Amino acid sequence: MALPVSGIYQIDPTHTQVRATWNHLGFSRPGATFGHVEGTITLDAVNPAKSSVSVQIPISGVDTGVPALDEHFRSADYFDAVKYPQVTFVSRSVNFTGLGTAFSVEGDLTIRGVTRPIVLQATLNGAGMHPLANAPAVGFSATTQVKRSDFGINAFVPMVSDEIDLVITAEATLAP
Repeated sequence: MALPVSGIYQIDPTHTQVRATWNHLGFSRPGATFGHVEGTITLDAVNPAKSSVSVQIPISGVDTGVPALDEHFRSADYFDAVKYPQVTFVSRSVNFTGLGTAFSVEGDLTIRGVTRPIVLQATLNGAGMHPLANAPAVGFSATTQVKRSDFGINAFVPMVSDEIDLVITAEATLAP
């Protein structure tokens, strides 16, 4: 795999997605996707620990596949999108945990105006010239688990799990 080129990468919202899943009454694991993710990934190929991530996720992009549930998630019972229209993540540190492609990203996740530290377990999926954008590009995957009650989202806990699994896929191209 090619090493990434150092610089500031713009996240491609059409190829980036955050997926959330939870336990529903002990019977199923439904989910939601959050599209329209925006932000930057700053990569330092010489000293990866100096890399960083800053992401904004509009709550308006939540999609459960059930329009009534999407609206409920935007309500004050959950994300309160009128008052808090986006979720943000800003990294504080990046640390390698494997053989050059696995790393942890520690940072601050803000939901509903509440900020909590989280750790993303991330993998560099690929780096190289993007054939369509004709620019250096990178792709990452990451996972973590958060407790929604930590952010003031308590509706239907414990019948609907407090623990939310997040799976993230991101593609970004080097900014001109």
